Amino acid sequence: MGLSDTTIRAAKPSKQKTIKLSDGGGLQLWIQPTGSRLWNLAYRFDGRQKKLALGPYPTIGLKTARALREEAKQLLVAGIDPGQQRKVDKANKAALQANTFDAVADDLIAKKEREGRTKATLGKKRWILDFARPSFGSRPVAEITAPEVLAVLRTVEARGRHETAHRLRATIGEVFRFAIATGRANVDPTYPLRGALTAVTVKHRPAITDPVSFGALLRSIAGYDGAPETRIALQLLALTFVRPGELRNASWSEFDLDAALWIIPAGRMKMRKPHRVPLASQAVSLLRDLNALTGGDGYLFPSARSAERAMSENTLNAALRRLGYAQGEATAHGFRATASTMLNECGTWNPDAIEAQLAHVEADEVRRAYQRAAFWDERIKMMSWWADRCDEMRQGAKIISLRA
Repeated sequence: MGLSDTTIRAAKPSKQKTIKLSDGGGLQLWIQPTGSRLWNLAYRFDGRQKKLALGPYPTIGLKTARALREEAKQLLVAGIDPGQQRKVDKANKAALQANTFDAVADDLIAKKEREGRTKATLGKKRWILDFARPSFGSRPVAEITAPEVLAVLRTVEARGRHETAHRLRATIGEVFRFAIATGRANVDPTYPLRGALTAVTVKHRPAITDPVSFGALLRSIAGYDGAPETRIALQLLALTFVRPGELRNASWSEFDLDAALWIIPAGRMKMRKPHRVPLASQAVSLLRDLNALTGGDGYLFPSARSAERAMSENTLNAALRRLGYAQGEATAHGFRATASTMLNECGTWNPDAIEAQLAHVEADEVRRAYQRAAFWDERIKMMSWWADRCDEMRQGAKIISLRA
């Protein structure tokens, strides 16, 4: 006679041994001395007695346990060991989970983290991938097709976020290329989508390239009445023309003020190469002033809210707005274009030395190495010359030419 829920609930555990209630066909409910109730299926395969755990009661009810018994019987009739089949199913499930879009994307982010990518860069990658995860997250990456990717991109475009759609296509492509490299996909469905999205007009960052106007900007910065750290940050951007993020996230350990040298580690550089910045005497003076405010082992420009975080991305641009410069007139990133334009126009400095100081990528590895070595002395002189010219422009001196 088979079991019933009433019989099962009425059964009491024994303190001395496990009680086994049989439902027939090898299905048993084991009641442990602790009171737990576990379903087990006893069966024979290849002449050997075996046991298959089916789960706890009442999570696995009597009806479900009987259905699992019948499934096991069908496997035995087909010459398949139910216990071994469960292991195969578990392995297949694990492999399937490891091959989902989410899993590959997470592995890619973890790889970039090991490579030393900045928190800001990783945060942007995670943010852009969040547009794709709802549609693709649990899907096997190899099953996702180009039309499906395009449909997701179109939903982003429909919100008027054309640039984001292009970034999303590129980032999804990164995920698929990583999947191909790790044997989890064979095709990158974003490749045929090039040209399928609405073209985005490239917007160049505003920059002041007229010496008189730039001098006015430098005077405004010198008179900034907000936080002195913000003023110094803007002044250092003008003198060093590094990327704003490279300055905001700088740590005191990167600087040798006695040697007038700042070495930005590869992990914080866009091109993943260490970058040396010669410091003019004006920059060193500003850094010594800043050291009295924030000096130590941490950030040059810690957040006003927490010393464990760097100054926010918007602080510098907000300061420029406060000085009366609209978004279309000046940005923190614009100091790079200002310096590049004026240094190239003066005709004194080798364009390759300027490019090297801007840390622009050079496709030729040999030429890049040559830039680092051959132009270092010129870069030191150039940075000093540029700082002097900034002083002249700030002071409103009569500027006939920027030539040295």
